Amino acid sequence: MTRTDDTTAGRCGLSAAYDLVIFDLDGVIYLIDRPIPGAVEAVDRLRRAGLPVAYATNNASRRSADVAGLLRGMGVPATADEVVTSAGATAALLAQQYGPGAKALVVGADALRDELTEAGLALVASADDKPAVVVQGYGPGIGWADLAEASVAIRGGADWVATNTDRTLPSARGPLPGNGSLVAALRTALNREPDQVVGKPEPGLFVSTARRAGADRPLVVGDRLDTDIEGANRAGMASLLVLTGISDARELLAAPPVRRPTYLAADLAGLFATDAARPIDDGPTDGAGWQVHRDGSAVLVLDGAGGDSVQALRVLCQHAWQGDPVTEVRCESAAAESALRVLALA
Repeated sequence: MTRTDDTTAGRCGLSAAYDLVIFDLDGVIYLIDRPIPGAVEAVDRLRRAGLPVAYATNNASRRSADVAGLLRGMGVPATADEVVTSAGATAALLAQQYGPGAKALVVGADALRDELTEAGLALVASADDKPAVVVQGYGPGIGWADLAEASVAIRGGADWVATNTDRTLPSARGPLPGNGSLVAALRTALNREPDQVVGKPEPGLFVSTARRAGADRPLVVGDRLDTDIEGANRAGMASLLVLTGISDARELLAAPPVRRPTYLAADLAGLFATDAARPIDDGPTDGAGWQVHRDGSAVLVLDGAGGDSVQALRVLCQHAWQGDPVTEVRCESAAAESALRVLALA
């Protein structure tokens, strides 16, 4: 007997095609400590429809239980088992690779230290202690002395593992330096790359999350092309880009194939919209009242009377991804000018 009551009947639009939704957090569910408008309602709607959800974040400054508590405080039901952080994933990986008692020098927040300690590694504070590995994750209190100690340890033979390489992290004041910026400082000083990066865009966070949930058709929802979307593509998963965080229309138009999302929406309401359920690169190349043509090799021209700026962006992407890199977008109607202004492309 097939169930059609509370587990499937409430599913509609894009979400109906998947058996798990994996959310990024910063820029998708919340911004620092405030929920993004519509996020609480979207997650609640998925849960009421019986669709499992999970959360995968590159932020290594909080543990899974702390993240779940933060979500519950915003009105989003969540358990620690539904949250995968780069700190937890890094600790599990290093415990497997190095074994109990291995010495680790940590550049990062207390959450990362706690995860490594719980996994059985022995934390040291100095390069003189000859750590086997330097573990680098985001922490707002990281300073020059921390980076200097890590540099000495790595030059002395320690492996170098980064929880993630996000260049920026979202804030109410705009993007701020993320762990990738701190990794770049060491990269410059050492003239080399980390030995391992654990978080997105590496596929491990998404693969382990889907495996834990027993999902065959997961959908990744993120706001960053260089982490969420590339990570989903590398994991072989479908993805939805929402425009509530870091990546914007201009970055999307210039995205290489590995960073192109399957779907596009303004926000999480797109999970339930039928017009968002069509992949971006699924033709035809004109739709929703918009027409696009090229003026020369690198200029796109938007025309028409469509009113949805996201649909305009979708059509622009179809054209941009088929030809030369786009350097400029122009408009040929008042509606097009309005759409480009909303997309910050005018």
